[in-house]
Amino acid sequence: MRERLIAIIVSLLVWSLAGALFGGLFTGLYEVLMLLGLSGWQPLVVGAVAAAMTTAAFYSAMPLALVGATAGVLASIGYLVTAERTIELAGITLVSAATGIAAGAFFAWTGRQNARPLAETLTGMLAGFGAGLALALVLAAMRTPVGPFVMAAGVVAIVGTLFQLNEHWIVQACHGWLPDNLAAPLVAGLIASVVGAAVWLMAGMTTPMLFGGERSVIDQVLRGVPSGALGGMLGGAVTGLILELLGFRLEDRTLV
Repeated sequence: MRERLIAIIVSLLVWSLAGALFGGLFTGLYEVLMLLGLSGWQPLVVGAVAAAMTTAAFYSAMPLALVGATAGVLASIGYLVTAERTIELAGITLVSAATGIAAGAFFAWTGRQNARPLAETLTGMLAGFGAGLALALVLAAMRTPVGPFVMAAGVVAIVGTLFQLNEHWIVQACHGWLPDNLAAPLVAGLIASVVGAAVWLMAGMTTPMLFGGERSVIDQVLRGVPSGALGGMLGGAVTGLILELLGFRLEDRTLV
């Protein structure tokens, strides 16, 4: 009984943290995509897919995700140091992605070639696509404005459920044809690019003189991120508890 209670508590913590990460990423990406001109279902689906892929990589392949995150931080710092008067989102993201790919290639070269992280990331992509479409349909049917807290909680719940229900068969289907030597570079590059974009936003809060007119855009994007992270945390905790009680146990997973 005590071991089961500890397992439930650990599951709640993990799902809450994953939900907060997902909710913050989804809300930030959604706002950025809206500012870039996407509308309707497009920012919901694209934001959910990108956030789900990133969260799936952290959730399922923590060591590799940490390699990608470290590469993204180092590349972003180097970019900020060498930048002059402006800091471009595309520039810092591309530099971070390239560094992450190189770090992932070194990670695979050390003998840790495994296609599972890429399969898990693809599972997250499919779950995010389904969740984004589902959320778009619900919002279209409601025809009333919904805040980032509710959107993040809903999409985290849907993504988490779809991921757990479909993870096993998708990973099995990918077994044998995904290249082991490309999995780590691709996943690490994805994580590093997201970190680079996050550093761009954080730098915008502390060094507005480097951004000029982009300052107001950054402020608008960041306005809903705390609510999205909080909603994602709540959605992740509730979904994790339900799935744990239904038998989808976190302790049965093997992180790579």
